[in-house]
Amino acid sequence: MSDVISQLEPKHVWKYFTKMTSIPHQSKNEAEIGRWLQQVGKEHKLEMRTDEVGNIVLCVPATPGHENAPIVILQGHMDMVCEANNDSKHDFAKDPLKLQVNGEWLSATGTTLGADNGVGLAAALALLDDPTAVHGPLEILATMDEETGMTGAFNLKTEFLKGRMMLNLDSEEDGAIYVGCAGGADVKAFFDTTSVPAAAGSVMLEVGIGGLRGGHSGLNIIENRANALRMLARVLKNLQQLGVEFTLTSLSGGSAHNAIPREATAGVVLGEAHAARAKELIEKRFTAMRAEYGKRETRMSLICNDRGAFSGSVWGAAKAASLVDFMLLVPNGALTMSQDLPNLVESSCNLATVKSDGDRVIVHLSCRSSVQPVIPEIQETIAIAAVRSGARAELGEGYPAWQPDMDSPLLATAKGVFEEVFGRIPEIKAIHAGLECGIIGEKFPGIRMISFGPEIHGAHSPEEKVHIPSVDRFYRALCGILKNLA
Repeated sequence: MSDVISQLEPKHVWKYFTKMTSIPHQSKNEAEIGRWLQQVGKEHKLEMRTDEVGNIVLCVPATPGHENAPIVILQGHMDMVCEANNDSKHDFAKDPLKLQVNGEWLSATGTTLGADNGVGLAAALALLDDPTAVHGPLEILATMDEETGMTGAFNLKTEFLKGRMMLNLDSEEDGAIYVGCAGGADVKAFFDTTSVPAAAGSVMLEVGIGGLRGGHSGLNIIENRANALRMLARVLKNLQQLGVEFTLTSLSGGSAHNAIPREATAGVVLGEAHAARAKELIEKRFTAMRAEYGKRETRMSLICNDRGAFSGSVWGAAKAASLVDFMLLVPNGALTMSQDLPNLVESSCNLATVKSDGDRVIVHLSCRSSVQPVIPEIQETIAIAAVRSGARAELGEGYPAWQPDMDSPLLATAKGVFEEVFGRIPEIKAIHAGLECGIIGEKFPGIRMISFGPEIHGAHSPEEKVHIPSVDRFYRALCGILKNLA
């Protein structure tokens, strides 16, 4: 497969991207890829800067004759979302990704690909080897931990960057220029689940929802993809509503705050006399939900396994019911649409993960909005639902939105280059996701920024793939903008 990829254009981009897929770089585990980036800098004899959290800047000299051009920052993040299918044996801590080409698309076998944001960083690094590239002085900024907290961007110091013009290379739509993004903040709800002995004559059913598409909780939220945690809560609530008494010994699902949950499971404990009816109702409810989601979720599957007699510990029935009710009470999915841009979600919420931690269950939700005051309102709604459900809520501080600057000279330059590369006027958009531009713009007042990238589908899920021809257009647009700015 490496031979096939080595023949793709632009060769320098694919060389660096392929190398990145061989290096573990899960969020909060970027040390190895950071060392590799610094080695690239040493090989090219570049001035480099690092900070205490691990952000890296490679300072690239201007091509001869363009030394007096303004410094341009090329920005991307080092980490990737690590999601794998249930049947995958992949270990993100040590295994290289297994790449595959299907027609015009590149993906990984059974896992996320890391095109978000590996292709963007690879395009910036490709300039180091490209003898045709023309540019002024560059700062290649690689930030840490974008996917799980934007830690790198939040910890940037004003003296770390000299440039005041930035190209963020972390967008995922061919031929579009992004000039704004949503802000966001998380909420965690903590449920006490101190266990009690199961009633005599109890049995356990393992109930789960799987096979969902998942995806990015900002970019894909508009598509109304199924949320495995929400679906599982609906299945359990249906049992309660139809008179089947039960409690839980476990409930978990989701893997990341910024991914729509693809899988969720629960250990349902009930009287043996009710097991057959419970299985019948669960299967009936699942059939109805499969019809509801239709073509949006063609691989959704149900787990409903009889685990036999159960004599262990369970959560109190009231506590289990409160958790299920909370999962149904909280807002989930797209909430409002933009008043300014068509087909743009303005505000949303993602019921992201449910995990056990000792005698408590932690529910993690991610709120987003391009209207900053709306974010605390969504958080407060969740907090009220938590209190009413007997839980404690913890509201995260979040990250700011990036407000568009439609009169930016940088945007005007980019639009002209995009017309040449794509043969049409580019779409100017905002994105319902958290780009680091919002944080960087707040830290460096007056900085001019745009964001663009190749066509990437299914980011944050094992369906992630990048459109190979779009990478060439993306790189040509990057080179064209830099040449014009120089």
